[in-house]
Amino acid sequence: MKIRVPATSANLGPGFDSCGIALSQYLTIDIGPETQKWQIKHQLGSNIPSDEKNLLIQTALDLAPNLTPHQITMTSDIPIARGLGSSSSVVVAGIELANRLGNLGMTPQKKVSYATKIEGHPDNVAPAICGDFVVASYNNNEVNFVKHTFPDCDVIAFIPNHELLTSESRAVLPKEMSYRDAVKASSIGNVMIAAVLNGNLPLAGKMMEKDILHESHRQHLVPHLKKIREFCKAYGGYGSFLSGAGPTVLVLTPPENTEKLVTALKAFDHEAEIDVLSVEKEGVQIF
Repeated sequence: MKIRVPATSANLGPGFDSCGIALSQYLTIDIGPETQKWQIKHQLGSNIPSDEKNLLIQTALDLAPNLTPHQITMTSDIPIARGLGSSSSVVVAGIELANRLGNLGMTPQKKVSYATKIEGHPDNVAPAICGDFVVASYNNNEVNFVKHTFPDCDVIAFIPNHELLTSESRAVLPKEMSYRDAVKASSIGNVMIAAVLNGNLPLAGKMMEKDILHESHRQHLVPHLKKIREFCKAYGGYGSFLSGAGPTVLVLTPPENTEKLVTALKAFDHEAEIDVLSVEKEGVQIF
């Protein structure tokens, strides 16, 4: 049995800690034979545990402590600490591992609720579980979410050659904001979501670039964001936004403009990884 979980991008600009999309990069868990102790085979680096200390197994055992150990092969093309949901994908895979091996019969609602309690917000885990575009709310320990089809487009990921830890990126955010700014931020996010639901990517992209909740406070950590926005406008992209806590920036574009944008981004930073992705319509899958 294999478990496959997509990468995700959270926030989409003004949808801070609420909106997210699933992307066509994946974490794959191949469940092998039973063993005396959990064995995780991977090539993700020496800092990733290969036993029960791995986040995958810790998550699964929290849900189902009596699971029989297995040999597991873990592969991933989701960059670590780049704002593409690498840790969330492992949490979601751990939940599905427990669900399948423990015959828990978890509904999507239960999966999202449990994953949100672990992560602290649903913007990555909800699309990783459900796929596509998800708008979610986590208040008073209750999670509510809605999945909807994201309009067709190419998603260009500009992935810098350096990490940015979520803890560092969150540390620069203000503790509070004025009521007037909160209303403004809400209106921007509301229009962005409505535009996505209406299939209006030019308007959605415009609103994605008007966020005042987090991107303005993180600009000094991601100086490349401003330049990428210039390329986006010059070469016909719909809009660009910081992916999660960064440093990755995503650019939404019509397919006919993708090549021009990719060429400009590669010339801008030869060390950055430039990937052309799509919105993954399915969430966690079993093969």
